[in-house]
Amino acid sequence: MLRHILIRWHSFLGLARQRPSWYRDRLREELQERREAVTLLQKLSETADVFYIVSRATHDGYPLQQQSVPPFRPMRHMLIYAYMILKYTSRWLFYRVAAAMACRSASASSEVREVINPAKNKKIGEVAARHGLDAVEFERVCCRLRRFWPLFP
Repeated sequence: MLRHILIRWHSFLGLARQRPSWYRDRLREELQERREAVTLLQKLSETADVFYIVSRATHDGYPLQQQSVPPFRPMRHMLIYAYMILKYTSRWLFYRVAAAMACRSASASSEVREVINPAKNKKIGEVAARHGLDAVEFERVCCRLRRFWPLFP
């Protein structure tokens, strides 16, 4: 059941496929950040990031086979999966709304499909460049949205 939900969720997000090495590199980074996490919220967030990379790689056809990847136990990890879906869906929607506001066009927002952390201005600039958006206006809109948008660490 959870696998079916994850498949549909990843399809809904519609993120671009990456090279197989991209998934391995992201997993390595996320596992390192998970090891460095101190607080309970940091550990939850970083664990959700690991689960996200593993599930996205599997969805995109590049399953990651490593000893360091946690076994798939849907009921035991329900909180992590719920947090992961909430966190990444919130980011995805944030960029869609920001693009629509910056371009004053709903059609522009349909092209923007991103889940990187919008709390970092550098990342916002990267998203604007990838999608041909006016970087100054897009960053201005994102800064305004961040004041009230529910972004999760």
